[in-house]
Amino acid sequence: MGLSIDYIDGQTPLTEEEQEGLKIPSITTREELDEFEQLNIEKAIQWTFGKKLKAEQVFTEKFIKDLHKRMYGEVWKWAGAYRTSEKNIGCKSYMVAIELKQLLDDALFWVTNKTYNEEEIAIRFKHRLVSIHCFANGNGRHSRLMSDLIMEKLYNKTFFSWGSTNLVKATATRSNYIKAVKNADQQDILPLIAFAKS
Repeated sequence: MGLSIDYIDGQTPLTEEEQEGLKIPSITTREELDEFEQLNIEKAIQWTFGKKLKAEQVFTEKFIKDLHKRMYGEVWKWAGAYRTSEKNIGCKSYMVAIELKQLLDDALFWVTNKTYNEEEIAIRFKHRLVSIHCFANGNGRHSRLMSDLIMEKLYNKTFFSWGSTNLVKATATRSNYIKAVKNADQQDILPLIAFAKS
């Protein structure tokens, strides 16, 4: 039977090879996939509870990959591994490691030198991370959790509310989120910060 997914605006389609990485053969629809991924993500969030993390630990390739693997490892074989295919957004797949290294270095610099305020550091990091599109799938949710962890672990602040809704479904809130991401693509980060707090 295989996986039958209807993609919504802003989602990255999976290649046939990536779809073959599905670990749970009973999943055939987008709804079932979302449900299993959400359960896996909740376990990843629990894993972060009580963890004391410094910027030098958060802004590493290891942490980025480990978090993605924890978020999706029960659903996808390729969780935590960089994508090898080209997507509708993101840099060329062979550039992922290089672009990510640059972002991690920049983020450490921002934190050390207080280049931006705390919220802006978290959201700029999230936006650049999703723009690189390190993984075959789950980049939006991964980048949002990363920004939440920056707020919580580095600054002792609460998570962002992200429109107080599930951004995986095609809703008006998701449309506003995609619009804010596109504004950030044009160097206007403020709508994305405002959305994250909404």
